[in-house]
Amino acid sequence: MEWHVTDAQSLRIIDSEIGDHSFSPSEYEIVRRVIYATADFEYKSLIRFSDQALQAGAAALAARSTIIVDVPMVQVGIAPTIQNTFANPVYCSMEALTRPQREKSKAAWGIVTLARRYPEGIFVIGQAQTALTALVELIEAEEIRPALVIGTPAGFVGVDVAVERLKDSLIPHIRIEGRKGSAVVAAAIVDGLVDLAWQAYGKENTGIR
Repeated sequence: MEWHVTDAQSLRIIDSEIGDHSFSPSEYEIVRRVIYATADFEYKSLIRFSDQALQAGAAALAARSTIIVDVPMVQVGIAPTIQNTFANPVYCSMEALTRPQREKSKAAWGIVTLARRYPEGIFVIGQAQTALTALVELIEAEEIRPALVIGTPAGFVGVDVAVERLKDSLIPHIRIEGRKGSAVVAAAIVDGLVDLAWQAYGKENTGIR
């Protein structure tokens, strides 16, 4: 991401208002990106990182693993950063060709189709709770083993269960606890992670912490 003066000023304000925290430097970069994108400081207490999530995600990006997203808004949001760095293929579940089904939403069926095609890809579920549930079901059935899952869908029915199942899956992931979340949050997380990975693998060849 190309930063301008106003961006730097905004980040300084975020740093000042957040104050003390327990995030690692890399985790904090993701958190401040989300707060910058949403102007919502509550995300400081809602974002969760599994063990090795950032390391696994950065390595997968550097290996140019395929990225699967649930909705076009996420795809559009991350496209410039991806294209200017690792150029990973990015596919959207809403655009996947599937047979009409009643049991699942279009996003969910698209995720299932693409997950079986790219079982070790990076999955970004920013909006469709049904897509996250379908993805978790494939993980639990050991049909796929994603390199990283980013799960940030908002919702009132079932989203907490899906997030809890993701937490228990032992798959590297970044998630939002509670009802909040959006495609904007997912895109901000991906952009932050890509920048960290680019610094580690694309520019300076040093590891992230």
